[in-house]
Amino acid sequence: MMGAYLRLVRLLDRRETGEPLAAFRICVGLILAHHLLVMGMDGLVPLLWMDLPDGGMRPLADAGSWWVGLLGGPHPGVVWPLYALTLAASIGLTVGLYARVQAFLALQGFLALAWINGHAGGSYDHLVSNSLWLLVLARSDATASIRCRIRTGSFFSDEQVQAWPRWLVVLQLVTMYASTGLQKVSAAWVPGGDFSALYYILQQPTWARWDMSWLAWIYPLTQLATGATWFFEVGSPVLLLFFTYRLTADRPGRLRALCNRLDARALFAAFGISMHLGIHLLMVVGPFSTLSIALYTCLFSPDEWRRGLRRLRAAFSRAPAPAPTGPTAASPPGG
Repeated sequence: MMGAYLRLVRLLDRRETGEPLAAFRICVGLILAHHLLVMGMDGLVPLLWMDLPDGGMRPLADAGSWWVGLLGGPHPGVVWPLYALTLAASIGLTVGLYARVQAFLALQGFLALAWINGHAGGSYDHLVSNSLWLLVLARSDATASIRCRIRTGSFFSDEQVQAWPRWLVVLQLVTMYASTGLQKVSAAWVPGGDFSALYYILQQPTWARWDMSWLAWIYPLTQLATGATWFFEVGSPVLLLFFTYRLTADRPGRLRALCNRLDARALFAAFGISMHLGIHLLMVVGPFSTLSIALYTCLFSPDEWRRGLRRLRAAFSRAPAPAPTGPTAASPPGG
């Protein structure tokens, strides 16, 4: 028992450079800032978060946000300052100016706003708040941040941070998929049914971004996509096996060695990111798809990030140079 405890302590004390957490911080900050800016420019702030006399869509005297109730209710003098605070904190989070403080302020402001009107939210509200909580826990401004510039004189640093917040981001990713998949219990989703869920979802004006009636011509492909999505989500906990075995690659075991040799994380990421890009292209689901993609930034270690960037740079550096178009040494002027 003591040996297992000591291994756990050593595992949780593991440190690494902060590139993945910095990428996650920047993505979450940008997504939240963009979401709030679009709402403000489209005139949705008073419509969704203010009481009926102030231009709201419904009476909000019984607003579910205790913060807003404490401050005086969902009125312009309360909602607009909260909106401005949340937007400013999301920008501060993006640039990495005391990121933990900015994440906490953005979280509290966002929750205060989101709880005002229960008819105006979605499941992405929980994903936003969970992501911000993870950034409260993480040292995400150790690199690629203004805070790093203030501390070291450079925007980038190799300073070591604790790795376990990155692991929690991966756990959030798997929890999101597994819980969503297990809730899809209708005959339109599960094996044995007709796999018609995606087809019918894309015929609903509340979800579809475009007129998708043409999908009737490729209905079998929508069935295939439905089945693949369900199996991907329900089977997502297997990712934790590959992820954990990668962290403990120095320990013995045939299954661990096999999982590290046949690493499925890249395949998982390719399918998941493609799925979310498809959702974003075809459906109106708020920031859900982009936030989900942001979680993937923590799936790979800093060393793997660096190796991937080196390969990318090498691939571009091997690209053939464009042919010269002016006078050259081989063809002098007038020659």
